[in-house]
Amino acid sequence: MIYPSLTQRLKEQHKTIAALIIKLNNRQISQHTVKGKWSIHENIAHLAKYQPVFLDRIRMILTTADPVFEAYRAEDDDGFEIYCAFTPYELLKKISHDRETIYQLITSLPADKLQRTGIHQRFGKMDVVEWTEFFLLHEAHHLYTIFQLVHTT
Repeated sequence: MIYPSLTQRLKEQHKTIAALIIKLNNRQISQHTVKGKWSIHENIAHLAKYQPVFLDRIRMILTTADPVFEAYRAEDDDGFEIYCAFTPYELLKKISHDRETIYQLITSLPADKLQRTGIHQRFGKMDVVEWTEFFLLHEAHHLYTIFQLVHTT
């Protein structure tokens, strides 16, 4: 069963990005303040690129018995570089659009569909609700990273 905090975070959490970066200019968003680590822009691009990946995984879970997924690595995804070329505004727009699709799908699933499972290479068998929680916690990790970077620029 989907619990209220999951639904609320799924609907709203991504909006934190804009609130965090609102006072920054493009140079600040793009600069690498920590050597060897992603910029704010790259973190946002990663979040934008991962949403369609997550959506594809959920759709696979809904149509396939216990599909197995490797851990996602942006460095191994050619599409990540494409997303890095978008402006922050374009990325936020993509995130918002894709999040609405994810939100509508997850919140409209009947209980039996929410119990369908997929296997993550590292975390094992998880149902749709657990996959959604994993998705949101992953996003929250990057929001925290963006917060840290905002305060080191």
